[in-house]
Amino acid sequence: MSAAEVVFERRGSGAPLVLLHGIGHHWAAWSPVLDRLAGAHDVIAVDLPGFGRSPVPAAGLPADMPGLVAAVRELFGALGLDRPHVAGNSLGGAIALELAAAGAVSSATALSPAGFCTPRELRWALTVLTLHRNAARLPEPVLRSLFGNPALRTLALGMILARPNRMALAEALADARALREARAFRAVARAGRGYAFAGAPTVPVTVAWGTRDRILPYRQAALARTRLPAARHLDLTGCGHVPMHDDPELVASVILDTTGARAV
Repeated sequence: MSAAEVVFERRGSGAPLVLLHGIGHHWAAWSPVLDRLAGAHDVIAVDLPGFGRSPVPAAGLPADMPGLVAAVRELFGALGLDRPHVAGNSLGGAIALELAAAGAVSSATALSPAGFCTPRELRWALTVLTLHRNAARLPEPVLRSLFGNPALRTLALGMILARPNRMALAEALADARALREARAFRAVARAGRGYAFAGAPTVPVTVAWGTRDRILPYRQAALARTRLPAARHLDLTGCGHVPMHDDPELVASVILDTTGARAV
């Protein structure tokens, strides 16, 4: 995956920190925390292949998690990054942990990462996200009206966010477009059906879980603690599956603590 094949947002200076979004999302998922992180790091928020505005690679999409991890490592090389820090949410959290297990990063922060659920729980997560993707195909004026009403926005986004009304209308519409147009959604969902994290990172790792996560429920944090006994495990109290919008200050502080930086 070359830099030319990937869309990303880059801000700040300092030790590099790469941000990886979840399935059906885009780099802008990190917007609430970008400037906080950029006060301490050279932050690169990535649209993964086939998501956001990044195209499907000419060679095709990675067929499995090792392929996704290899693609991200190729991007590190293309950007001249040597073992950057990394943080990821959901699918991006699983990639972050795999990168840590491969020794390819200096630290990893995983927010509600995939890879710690039962097959039934994974089917649930993908079913809910697919339903949201179908709903995102509603005409834009309908979505604008839906997200513009606080009660309806809570109904529409309450499975993903614990505090939907903290998300601006423009952000909600952009997220809906990203989900609707996610060319890699089906392929990545299919490739991840049998995935379970089984690595053993030797770099600093934090796993942080939203206590109100309804996509990959908080109970999965218990399995993460078992499989990653050397990691730091934290509860993101009151946060849902995409905690960057629910509590940006908390999420930024968790990431900066993991990287060893301090916000300025």
